[in-house]
Amino acid sequence: MAPQSPTDRATLVSRLRAAGCVYAEDEAELLLAAADSPATLADLTERRVAGEPLEYLLGWAEFAGLRIAVDPGVFVPRARTALLVRVAAEVTGPAPAVVDLCCGSGATTVALAHRLTPRWLAAADIDPAAVACARRNVDGLDVEVYEGDLFAPLPPQWRGRLDLVVCNAPYVPTEAVALMPPEARLHEAPVALDGGPDGLSVLRRVGVDAAGWLAPGGHLVVEAGTTQVSMLCDAFTAAGLLPTVRHDEDLEATAVLARCPT
Repeated sequence: MAPQSPTDRATLVSRLRAAGCVYAEDEAELLLAAADSPATLADLTERRVAGEPLEYLLGWAEFAGLRIAVDPGVFVPRARTALLVRVAAEVTGPAPAVVDLCCGSGATTVALAHRLTPRWLAAADIDPAAVACARRNVDGLDVEVYEGDLFAPLPPQWRGRLDLVVCNAPYVPTEAVALMPPEARLHEAPVALDGGPDGLSVLRRVGVDAAGWLAPGGHLVVEAGTTQVSMLCDAFTAAGLLPTVRHDEDLEATAVLARCPT
């Protein structure tokens, strides 16, 4: 699209800011770059002002230095999940067998593919829209994306042989979903947000099942809220895993790392 005048650009920024967009200047630049005509820009602007997630309008999200395709309805990668990627890469040895559960768009899968040299890397999600999106993002990588509930769709020959399981499961308590920003609760799939009464329903299941899928010395790495850490560590311990906690103040992120005993 032809360059906008400073006045037009300022008007766009003002509209976005008035709609509650915290990073209005950055969003304006991205919308201008994405629009191929004034009509397209007007449409994108109206949709953004109405509360549609910016990532759906652009068709992508930035995550861990990568551009990840994001389809409408699919969970948008959060910057804080970079901690999960970092911790997973730190604890994993050479040529690991890796699975990314609740993979969503496949953002974590792609990030790990760029940081590790796995002998096997797979992802899984219960949401067909997420699976389709993830398959687009891993195109060209040696990654299989499965549709199904947690470990259920994985090839059974990998049971007891996984070196790393990462999982960004939903961990928002059911009653708190209604308090989430409209961008999330109105546009992202509920199955990607609702973690049950205390937010840990899915993560407890992950811990129990991971104990049987991990190789001795293998690791499970998940994301959780800071107030959930104690209960989650207790659940992982009860499942036979050895949990520790990592926190990143800058990212406002918490990861729970659980090792399978040798």
